[in-house]
Formats: sequence, C-alpha cells, structure tokens
Amino acid sequence: MSIADIGGTEGWGPVTPPSRDEPAFGEKWEGRAFALTLLSMGRVSGQNLDAFRRALGELDREKYLDDGYYGRWLNASENMLVESGILAPGAVDARARKLRGEDVEEPPVPEPNKPDYAATAAGSLREVDAPAAFAVGDAVRAKDVEPAGFTRLPRYVRGRRGTVELVQPAHLLPDTHCVFQGENPQHVYSVRFDSRELWGGSAESFGLTIEMYESYLEPAS
Repeated sequence: MSIADIGGTEGWGPVTPPSRDEPAFGEKWEGRAFALTLLSMGRVSGQNLDAFRRALGELDREKYLDDGYYGRWLNASENMLVESGILAPGAVDARARKLRGEDVEEPPVPEPNKPDYAATAAGSLREVDAPAAFAVGDAVRAKDVEPAGFTRLPRYVRGRRGTVELVQPAHLLPDTHCVFQGENPQHVYSVRFDSRELWGGSAESFGLTIEMYESYLEPAS
C-alpha cells in the first residue's frame, strides 16, 4: 500500500485550512526544494509527473510525513535520481556530512540508467479512437483489485458502486506511464460515490466525486 493512499483512514488529526495570506514557500529552502524537484524530473523522466508521484508513494512513513511537504519532494527526487543512476546511493548523505566538516568519501558515480522513453506529445491529454465505455448516469463499480505496482485507484473505493457524472477527456494511464511502460491513454470519468457506500451506514451523508480511469471501472450489476 502506498503511503499516499490514506483516504478514508483515521488518526491523522484535523485538516488545517490555508491562510489567505499564506506565502507560496514558508521558508527559503522550500523554494529551492521545488526548483530542485523540477530539475530532477527533467533529468530523469522528461517531466513525467506520474513517475514523480510514484516516487512519492514509495517513500516510507518517516520520509513522507515527518519531513514535511517539501521534505517529501526532496526525498522523492533523491530516489528518482538514484534509481536512474544519476546519483549513487548514499551520495546525498555523504555530501551533507562533508558540509558538516566530517571526513567522508562520496560513493563512486554509478552508470546512468535513465529510461529510454519519451512522451508522444506534450501534456497528459490524448485522443483515443475507441468510444467511451460508460455514459453520464451509468451505474459503475470500481474494480476490487490489488495492483502489483503504482496505481491511482484509491483503496477505499475498490468494489464500491458509484454513478458517472461526467465523461472527461482521455488521459495517459498513470499506472504504466509512471514506470515508462507506455502511455495507454483512456477515457476518464467523474464518478460520484455516496459516503455510506464507501464507509457504511453510520457515515456522515455526502457525495464524493473521484476521477476514475476506464480500466478501473466495470458495470455495476
């Protein structure tokens, strides 16, 4: 389970609303972290945002939560650079220790392992020839599956019924795009789920709308 897939779980504390005067970056290092992340994505994946989201989801609890929002960006960027052979494992830690005055030796630069992959066009939207499998008003069910790798199918909707509210433009499938195994564009649907369908009859009554890729859905029987 990805650490990012925490929807519907409890024990995370209250949601703090943003301040109207909140700056884009609370501290100077956060702006640098933002810039470094964009540079890292460009070096590794050609701005493949899905690959970056996968890297975020693969962080452990400490690196995802305890280091703060931009801390997790840095941790994910480091993992992407190590995975692609741009950085050696332990290189960042070694450099930090050297800055503190410790006599340490950096690990040797590894052989690059950058994916031989390029998007067919800019952005994430694509045209597909196949007609949409579902229409507005259709009753659908999120597939009750446990994907082997990264997915944008939330755990708490799997096996649950919903209703299609909107057919969105076709979009790259993150599950394959994030690991450089093809764009696999498909239709996307805004599906509305009843809170009690998701969390039982005692849940507060409201509707939750989620964007779902076509391969995540099946007709509700």
